[in-house]
Amino acid sequence: MAIVACHNEVAAIGKVVAELRSAVPDLEIYVYDNASTDGTDEVARAAGAHVRYESLKGKGNVVRRAMADLDTDVYLLIDGDDTYDAALAPVMIQALMDGPYDQVTGVRTQQTESAYRPGHELGNRAFNEVVSRIFGYPVSDMLSGYRVFTRRFVKSFPAVSRAFEIETELTVHAINARLPQLEIPVGFRDRAAGTESKLRTYHDGLRILGMIGRLAQSERPLFLNGILASILFLAGVSFGIPVIIDFAQTGLVPRLPTALLASSLILLSVLTYMIGIILDGLGKVRQEGIRTAYLAFPAPGL
Repeated sequence: MAIVACHNEVAAIGKVVAELRSAVPDLEIYVYDNASTDGTDEVARAAGAHVRYESLKGKGNVVRRAMADLDTDVYLLIDGDDTYDAALAPVMIQALMDGPYDQVTGVRTQQTESAYRPGHELGNRAFNEVVSRIFGYPVSDMLSGYRVFTRRFVKSFPAVSRAFEIETELTVHAINARLPQLEIPVGFRDRAAGTESKLRTYHDGLRILGMIGRLAQSERPLFLNGILASILFLAGVSFGIPVIIDFAQTGLVPRLPTALLASSLILLSVLTYMIGIILDGLGKVRQEGIRTAYLAFPAPGL
């Protein structure tokens, strides 16, 4: 089953549906129209796709709705802008089944120098590096919109994203739940004439960065709180050492405000670390729930 997310993609949606149908003839194709105003839905319907609607704008809302509504063994997610090579769909699906894997991500390989908008490739590489370091798993294209999933991935995925940060959430879900996954190079080309990217470089970049921070806080709280606690502890020690030296030499505390600041920083560091331990425990409980939902479904092909 294919999920095609689109918004005002009338110049491209028909070709996307046709390419998917040609690549995988028995594929059920669902186009989710996200408040289009240019007749994208009618073109998709004429091309033979099932058309559904999501009035809340944002790709995250579309994916959340589709994953909740649809039930199948294998899901294929692709953008409706005709930038991805849909002919590779059977390769990705077969790789998922052969693994078996729970997610196969299409890593974008530019077919033309202008496929990426200025700054997008650099930003994607930076986000890949940040996520890889925070979550301890190498990621080549965390913002790819071309993916294949199993039912157990989809039904255990607690989607909360509203917009383009959905790909970040999908990536981190697979890493944090330690689900088997694979990356496959796919062609990435210029958008069809008459369409334009909905991704706003700075606005959506900040949203993605915010999502990475929130996921790091919820999935790696002990790591982040440990860093903050260490900074507070070192600051407290640096302020406190002169006070301790004065006290050792004179028996007095002439810099009482500094002593109070140092002791407060040390206490804050301990408190911060303890909060990290508590949040880490709660995160493990949440992960157990996700794992239970995941195990409710068999591996593909079984």
